[in-house]
Amino acid sequence: MQVEIKRDGLILRGELTGTTQMQCDEIALLLHGFKGNIGSERTNLLYDVNQELNKAGLPTLRVNFNGCGTSDGKFEDMTVLNEIQDTIAMLEFIKKEIKPKKIYLVGHSQGGVVASMVAAMYPDIIEKLVLLAPAATLVDDAKKGICQGVSYDPKHIPDIVEVDGFRVGGAYFRVAQNLKIYETAKSYQRPTLLVHGLADTIVSCSASQKYAQVYQNATLHLIEGASHGLRGSGNQRQETLKLVREFLS
Repeated sequence: MQVEIKRDGLILRGELTGTTQMQCDEIALLLHGFKGNIGSERTNLLYDVNQELNKAGLPTLRVNFNGCGTSDGKFEDMTVLNEIQDTIAMLEFIKKEIKPKKIYLVGHSQGGVVASMVAAMYPDIIEKLVLLAPAATLVDDAKKGICQGVSYDPKHIPDIVEVDGFRVGGAYFRVAQNLKIYETAKSYQRPTLLVHGLADTIVSCSASQKYAQVYQNATLHLIEGASHGLRGSGNQRQETLKLVREFLS
């Protein structure tokens, strides 16, 4: 079913699937990555994760971040900080409207960064955490003035940086340069699953390896031949889905 969540004058739109009624005992909140959306085609990682969890009997909520997909806002106004605000609004919606006994948080790429930081803020609410190719390298990239192959002056950040057809606001990079991702994330001590592809050319697997070092209750799986979307020429996507399903079951 379609859902709308209000946050500071914006409407964030998404889908609740795997259930025919609003209220349920368990739910997984899935967070998409940079330049992404909740996904509607099978090539999208969160689409596959969503399908896998629903088939296993676990309802899921996927919501577009501000400026993404069908949600309100401009992409150029998006930052990691306001995606954290988006996620907090999603959690408050879940607590008020869905009222589950258990909430799981799943994030891919930049959504993984957001998930890791929000989990640390809501450790009493988030039962388990799943980070898929979490893009914590975005801090170092912002300090170097690099964003997915596009360069800019990190000491004189322009108002807009064009990245693969997307207008990324200068505030995004200013925020990214000063994020304390691992320092924040490490206070989450509940079960955490980390999955990263060894063929990921967008985010180095060192990001997940560092998460594994700072977490006290994490399991790390590095998948040979898997890309940033955890796909490959073999069964890399299926292996990822199995890991997530079994961890949350």
